[in-house]
Amino acid sequence: MITGPADRHIRAAADYLALPLSEADIAVLQAEIAPMIELLGGLDAMVEPLPPVRYPRTPGHRPDPADDPYNGWAVRTEIIGAEGGPLAGHRIAVKDTVSVAGVPMTAGSATLQGFAPDFDATIVTRILDAGGVLAGKANCEYFCYGAGSHTSAHGVVRNPWDPTRSAGGSSSGSAVLVASGAVTMAVGGDQGGSIRVPAAHCGIYGLKPTHGLVPYTGVMPVDPSIDHVGPMTATVAGNALLLDVLAGPDGLDPRQIGVRRGRYSDAVAGGAEGLRIGVLAEGFGQPRSEPGVEELVRAAVDRLAAAGATVVEVSVPQHRTMMSVWAAIILEGTVQVAMLGNGGWPGITGLNQTALMRAHSAWRQRAHLLSAPIQTGLVAGHYLREVYGGVYYAKAQNLVRVARQAYDAALADVDVLALPTVPFVAPPLPTGRSRAEMSSPGFDPVVNTAPFDCTGHPALSVPCGLSEGLPAGLMLVGRHWDEATLYRAAGALERAGDWREWRSGGRSERVDPARPPTEDQASLAGRTV
Repeated sequence: MITGPADRHIRAAADYLALPLSEADIAVLQAEIAPMIELLGGLDAMVEPLPPVRYPRTPGHRPDPADDPYNGWAVRTEIIGAEGGPLAGHRIAVKDTVSVAGVPMTAGSATLQGFAPDFDATIVTRILDAGGVLAGKANCEYFCYGAGSHTSAHGVVRNPWDPTRSAGGSSSGSAVLVASGAVTMAVGGDQGGSIRVPAAHCGIYGLKPTHGLVPYTGVMPVDPSIDHVGPMTATVAGNALLLDVLAGPDGLDPRQIGVRRGRYSDAVAGGAEGLRIGVLAEGFGQPRSEPGVEELVRAAVDRLAAAGATVVEVSVPQHRTMMSVWAAIILEGTVQVAMLGNGGWPGITGLNQTALMRAHSAWRQRAHLLSAPIQTGLVAGHYLREVYGGVYYAKAQNLVRVARQAYDAALADVDVLALPTVPFVAPPLPTGRSRAEMSSPGFDPVVNTAPFDCTGHPALSVPCGLSEGLPAGLMLVGRHWDEATLYRAAGALERAGDWREWRSGGRSERVDPARPPTEDQASLAGRTV
């Protein structure tokens, strides 16, 4: 039950707001606030309109390391959906930021331990209604903050191709479960590249849809302007099929403005004939770019040309300045929405997750448990807001419009932009726990992915070969609401041959994720760093 503020609460608020209140002022304020709080007390007796939970389930369990050698699972469940439907026969995992009623949700953190949502996210209901089996929640980075795979409170997530390497983040578990064959499909979240980076590092298909195409209702937010969820799968057809189920308005997510659904599965077999592919010059030669990755990406584009596409070079100079724009949004947005806002944001007219907000607010009493990247981001975001008054966030959002127009202009002349998803293969996992090591790899993996979270363009990571025995990803970027063309190009590339046979650079020993791990690999996967 809500109660009015004590003296200490008013003094603390006055200090924070720089209000010169005397002891007499404090007493007056208490009297003025009391009737306002009494009005709010009426909410305690009111019942929130939450979506019904239709499919029976148990809370699930944490699997034994022997049954989860790459640590991809946060929770194993077995929620059976409708008897038939387009997803019948598919076992699907969702990122541990997606609400599943009665099943623990931690978002990779220690501070949310013990919390279970009270309703299913829209995308969970859609998966179950379509006949899918929800096999569990996938491990992810601590509050989704990081492009590595070593910050989760559940331990390190390891790459099936080489367990000493990063799986990419923050949807690390989703990618690993698909790449290792534990599930056929998964759902990830993406605010800077968190679907596409792990997809590239693990050799799977990962789509960040057009902003708003897939409802975010019931998913833990970071910043509403860059929040996305999307499919992660082993095949193009699987990706399109899952998007067919997930896409479309739900009437509860205010991010969904002017949504236009496509016929995604139908597009996969469309072929590359007549497509215009624009190779984005600024996506190459990035800091830490590896020649082997760039070679594989260009070779993949050549294969599309051989399949009938026209390939041209295009330039969008704003692509190289977008990291400054995205950094302002992710730093201040994370602080204001995901942390200080406890996962809620002002002005929302949809469905707020009040149970999550209550549970998440306890992070303040457990702040010592936050990961190093989250602590760094909190301090930086708070500093920007307090010292500069939110101006950098606001200016960044203004500049997003300029970048969106620049990409749109390029896409007026071509159907798809092509560039490396990540300019390098999966880096080694940290071997220690120093703050510097735990904060790696920083923003380097998202230099090509983060711009499209800001502008909202759909972007699909497609595996395009092995460099030094590790997967590389080609990113295809399309016009808003035109995921179908991305699937058309990706389907043509998939039919051009087995990407695992396309090599660049040296030929080192690799782990085939289709095979069960060896005893040594399973031991590595269970070890934390």
